[in-house]
Amino acid sequence: MLNVPSSGALDLLSLGALVHRLDTGIIPFRKATECRIHVSGGEFNVAANLSDCFRLNTGVASAMVNYPVGDLIAERVRAMGVKPFYKRFDHDGVHGPNMATVFSDQGLGVRAPVVFYNRSNEAAAKLKAGDFDWKTIMAGGVRWFHSGGIFAALSATTPGVIIEGMKAAKAAGAVTSLDLNFRAKLWQISGGLETAQKTLRSIVEHVDVLIGNEEDLQKGLGLKGPDVETKSKLDPTAFFGMMGDVAKQLPNVKVVATTLREVHSTNRHDWSAVAWVEGQTHVAPTCELDVLDRVGGGDGFAAGFIYGLLTGESPADSIKLGWAHGALLTTFPGDTTMSTVEQVRDFAKGGSARIQR
Repeated sequence: MLNVPSSGALDLLSLGALVHRLDTGIIPFRKATECRIHVSGGEFNVAANLSDCFRLNTGVASAMVNYPVGDLIAERVRAMGVKPFYKRFDHDGVHGPNMATVFSDQGLGVRAPVVFYNRSNEAAAKLKAGDFDWKTIMAGGVRWFHSGGIFAALSATTPGVIIEGMKAAKAAGAVTSLDLNFRAKLWQISGGLETAQKTLRSIVEHVDVLIGNEEDLQKGLGLKGPDVETKSKLDPTAFFGMMGDVAKQLPNVKVVATTLREVHSTNRHDWSAVAWVEGQTHVAPTCELDVLDRVGGGDGFAAGFIYGLLTGESPADSIKLGWAHGALLTTFPGDTTMSTVEQVRDFAKGGSARIQR
């Protein structure tokens, strides 16, 4: 079983890149005249959700650039109640280093969302082992340490930061988790599929909890999927069919969880989630989502699921909390939560969209 420490100055510490997303809403970016700015990052989103919605004490270790974009991002980190631990870089006024930019529109109906990036000369990619004083950061105790595959793919040095952080977290008694978040474009730039699998395998040796679907497991870790016929994207058969290989090849991994999503249109999804917890399987309910902004839904699931495990909920109830929070997050603009823990618990118990008076 997971041995989650009962107390610590930080309930969760995330390690990863902070980014800002320029969101033009339903207008395609090439026709846009204005946009919203959302602060994001797969690892940060989990810490932000756990702080703002679930009222836990969280922190984020990341790169920060001393220029106005960095100031904007740092302000949003503070606003979500997340304690920052930054390796700071100075901007040269022209070339950077930079805080990465994500460009997106939300799509509508039959028109899918479009997302693209500018991660040129990204400060987070310059992070290397030794940049963080983990002993000091974790001096008050840390219960859970979280990172992700996107951060691992940024450069040849970022995987070393993750491994160093996980080793320090393990020494402090923390549970460790990794969201595989396999992104073919990032790994293509960073050395291709072979490099991705070798790198992620070396990280997963230090991981207790994996977040990822069967594609993440196959492409990111090189695991072989069984020959199963799935009826839909909501069918967990393929996912559960891989867990024997996980148990055999990754014996340190105690939990694997992921969301299930059937996309009917940009704004109408069927949504569920599954988890394998030390040989036991759990499936969340299925609901129909009216999606406003799908970005961050997976991080919302991860936060709710981790919250359940941190607070002593059963695996079955934890997966429902993750499913409920991920669903609610897609109804808000931006990448991080605007929900409350009461709303999440009500929905996890079967709540409805009836007006609250």
